[in-house]
Amino acid sequence: MANTASEIIAFMVSISGWVLVSSTLPTDYWKVSTIDGTVITTATYWANLWKTCVTDSTGVSNCKDFPSMLALDGYIQACRGLMIAAVSLGFFGSIFALFGMKCTKVGGSDKAKAKIACLAGIVFILSGLCSMTGCSLYANKITTEFFDPFFVEQKYELGAALFIGWAGASLCIIGGVIFCFSISDNSKTPRMGYTYNGATSVMSSRTKYPGGEGDFKTTNPSKQFDKNAYV
Repeated sequence: MANTASEIIAFMVSISGWVLVSSTLPTDYWKVSTIDGTVITTATYWANLWKTCVTDSTGVSNCKDFPSMLALDGYIQACRGLMIAAVSLGFFGSIFALFGMKCTKVGGSDKAKAKIACLAGIVFILSGLCSMTGCSLYANKITTEFFDPFFVEQKYELGAALFIGWAGASLCIIGGVIFCFSISDNSKTPRMGYTYNGATSVMSSRTKYPGGEGDFKTTNPSKQFDKNAYV
């Protein structure tokens, strides 16, 4: 029962992390920068993996998509690949988890379901690592440019999408670890053993003689008396 509850918790945690990781792809604010006036913010610059935009004080945004995938910076291409891989791995991990959980009716025997659940945990861990690496790579580029005194272009700060990606990656890794430990719980679960001793035969309680296995002592009452016992 406790093992089933842990699998349900792991599934909920992993799915929540996968949803958060998936939501980072269309999120706008991967990096953000503002230009402040004397009273209000005059412009906000922000970018994600697909476009770069500027929003003025009236709320009007002007965006420009990246013109060519091959002409992009290497870190953006790497982040795209890692985040897409994280979303894809999380999708397959959720399917494996449904087949491997004890509370479902598919997946075969308990031993087979335990192996599938462990596989789902490994896939979720890989998904979390891909998301963690992609967000960290993007954040490293932002911080490197921000603290570089010789970088004269527009400097950005960390956006909300990076923190969402880190949170989702952490949840995926935690859920995957719980799934992997569930297989060890299955191996430690004691199984009740029943020994069949067979039916006790009534004939086995009778006295046997060495003359043969089927030879039993038979006594004739008339032979216990002498022939002169009766007159």
